[in-house]
Amino acid sequence: MSFIQQLRARWQSADSLVCVGLDPEPAKFPARFADDADAVFAFCRDIADATAEYACAFKPQIAHFAALGAEDALMRLIAHLHVAHPGVPVILDSKRGDIGSTAQHYAAEAFDRYGADAVTANPYLGRDSVQPFLDRADRGVVVLCRTSNRGAGDLQDLSIDGRPLYQHVAEKVAREWNGHGNCALVVGATWPQQLREVRAIVGDVPFLVPGVGAQGGDAAAVVGNAKTADGTGLMVSSSRAILYASSGADYAEAAARAARALRDEINAHR
Repeated sequence: MSFIQQLRARWQSADSLVCVGLDPEPAKFPARFADDADAVFAFCRDIADATAEYACAFKPQIAHFAALGAEDALMRLIAHLHVAHPGVPVILDSKRGDIGSTAQHYAAEAFDRYGADAVTANPYLGRDSVQPFLDRADRGVVVLCRTSNRGAGDLQDLSIDGRPLYQHVAEKVAREWNGHGNCALVVGATWPQQLREVRAIVGDVPFLVPGVGAQGGDAAAVVGNAKTADGTGLMVSSSRAILYASSGADYAEAAARAARALRDEINAHR
């Protein structure tokens, strides 16, 4: 089953649009992990196991693992997710973008080394920089479009032929790059009007929507502006608000409560 097929099936079976971000920061881990040499894996595993029933996808962020020298933990975590929670797709958040053989190696890294179902990709080097990802028809390519950070507009809002650059990116991905039907777009929750504009351009192409929770994005505005006609089309990502809902012994239960609360808030507006 392809990434997009898994995602659509998960939207229905879990009745959830919540994407659980896995961004380990050991300084924020509960005290019980202080002397655990395998804390990065163990903490992320516990959070994933606790939140899986409320998740339409998981999204581990590669830099959070690589900076700790924890690439092995990331590989084991993704393998665990596939075994323990089959049908919940895993998006490797690495925002890769390069050319030639380097791009091919990045695709192999995401899909063959780590076993991810999808990867985030930066389109600003052009189509050849994402082509090795696009060629993997069974895997997803989640292309940056209008990101959630404050400086996004520095480049993404630049006017080209009377329209902002992010709209050109959305159109190109939907009309030219999505031949295998394996593309999605990153559009931040912090920009509700842009969510609406991009949805009008791309039809039913799925959105990965970061920025709800710690970054201040509003779930109601996201759903109202970006859901598809059937009330799906979204992976609303939350990381810190779920991962670090508690620093106590109830960290896993608190994460589950936070994921469930976000699912219910989103569903109330669908």
